[in-house]
Amino acid sequence: MNGKVALVTGGSRGIGAATALRLARGGADVAITYVAGKDAAEEVVRRIEAAGRRGLALRAYSGDAAEAAEAVARTADALGGLDILINNAGVGVLGPLENIAVTDVDRVLGVNVRGTYLTSRAAAARMGSGSRIITIGTCMPQRVPGPGGTLCAMSKTALTGLTKAPPGFAGRYPQARELGGRGITANIVHPGPIDTDMNPADGPYAEPQKADTALGRFGAPDEVASTVAYLAGDEAAYVTGAEFSVDGGHAA
Repeated sequence: MNGKVALVTGGSRGIGAATALRLARGGADVAITYVAGKDAAEEVVRRIEAAGRRGLALRAYSGDAAEAAEAVARTADALGGLDILINNAGVGVLGPLENIAVTDVDRVLGVNVRGTYLTSRAAAARMGSGSRIITIGTCMPQRVPGPGGTLCAMSKTALTGLTKAPPGFAGRYPQARELGGRGITANIVHPGPIDTDMNPADGPYAEPQKADTALGRFGAPDEVASTVAYLAGDEAAYVTGAEFSVDGGHAA
């Protein structure tokens, strides 16, 4: 990835931060977006720069069309183009269907689905052959082990449909096919339970999540980032429209 430019949405912590740093270690200049974690985002940039690459922290709300497009434009203008987009920004609201407020439905779909679509659209307009779009999904669309995850599962399932079409869809034309003729690949990575601030491995809901995996443990953000880095690199040039599970066997 030497000399490539990457944008990681929601890159101030967790999987996003680990991915941004992994791409920087691979030779990419990396911009990240954040909403509230300015100090954390600036620390990620410092670590990117310590790896010898250029870093940029941009405050941008992915659910807003203007802010999503501006983040892409500012990245390309400041760093000299855009080769890799990591759609990582996401929110989750858990609870029974009847208890989730409409405002929460709008927020989850706005960030997870609308924001990912808008950012991808803006990025694709700036990308050339050899570019990569990698979206972070979740293990929930493949298997929701208990009640309360319907909204999250629905929003992340839409991201699979954005990237690739379901089997048997006649005339399917998802992102991977639409952009493939331009030499741009599009793939999706599904993490399982990952040890982050949002979902710590020692948190109150950790034990049931561990039990739902074949390996009986949480994953680390770097374990997801390594798969993302592979898809962003030259070795994955012939991989597109694919799903990758990094879930400890959650869907096994």
